[in-house]
Amino acid sequence: MLSRLFATLFLWALGISVVVASDEHTADNGADRRVPPYLDSDIHHRWFDFGGDAIIRTDQYVRLTADRPSQRGWLWSRVPLTATNWQLAFSAQKLTLARLVQIEFEFKIHGDGSLHGDGFALWLTKQRATSGPVFGSADKFEGLGIFFDTYKNGRTGVSFPQVMAMMGDGQTAYDAAYDGRANDIGSCSARGLRGASIPTKARLTYFQDKYISLDLQYKSDHTWTPCFKITPSNEVSIKIPSIAYLGFTAETGELSDNHDIIEINTYSMYSQPQAAPSSDGKKAKSKSTFGTGGQESGGSWFWTLFKLLMFLALIAGAYVGWTAYRTSRHGSRF
Repeated sequence: MLSRLFATLFLWALGISVVVASDEHTADNGADRRVPPYLDSDIHHRWFDFGGDAIIRTDQYVRLTADRPSQRGWLWSRVPLTATNWQLAFSAQKLTLARLVQIEFEFKIHGDGSLHGDGFALWLTKQRATSGPVFGSADKFEGLGIFFDTYKNGRTGVSFPQVMAMMGDGQTAYDAAYDGRANDIGSCSARGLRGASIPTKARLTYFQDKYISLDLQYKSDHTWTPCFKITPSNEVSIKIPSIAYLGFTAETGELSDNHDIIEINTYSMYSQPQAAPSSDGKKAKSKSTFGTGGQESGGSWFWTLFKLLMFLALIAGAYVGWTAYRTSRHGSRF
């Protein structure tokens, strides 16, 4: 009888422990999903729309523009992002926003010939899916645009490809004649980004009222290279609309290139702002603040299991004591 009770209680405790561990893993583990942003069996995607000249190679990429002149293509989230703090790494399967979310995406810019253009953009804007002259999207936007510009127009003193950020207020136009010089709040030159020999990636971080930063991975040693980090000032605002859509667009003119989006990942980090991803390409291990105590998820799991085992021990001790008491009373009758 006692052994059967112990076995039942142990299986019950093990089942609860597995459920607790599974829930904590779902809530606080790095990647929510790692699914390329391709189509389902109904030629749709649950979280993204695409249009313009964009084409889908189901098992390989979303090609925003092919290596042909005068093309515009786009890929936009169907639902807006609505969190206050997030760290960008895109999940095409699920757009998850939390205290801190990281969005990484893999892309490829390539084509034939020695002359090419124009580039592509990443957007976090109030508007969505509107074709226009700014890397295939509408001008005078409201929100954040990050431009991967591969063709030099009138801007001097910098080398291309050029990656730059612009905060749109809904009224200011993009300075196309000088490659965004008047709008530049953070930028870097990334020679070798186009046609790189390794998979090229970008990682965007936004921490509300603190900073926006971008890291790139395109060098042969696979390290992350900081591109820019923008902090707010009297001249520079980094406020993104509370409801913003995530988008990718690209454009070609007389010159052209293939602009491919290969993979988009989202990570819920829940970390302190100083726990930014390390520059060696590995994710920073940060303490979880998901819940009150600031415990790491592993420690929380073991603490829960410890409490369950202590509870079982108390039940077992009470049962043994009660059995011994009943036996002694039974024996005293004779």
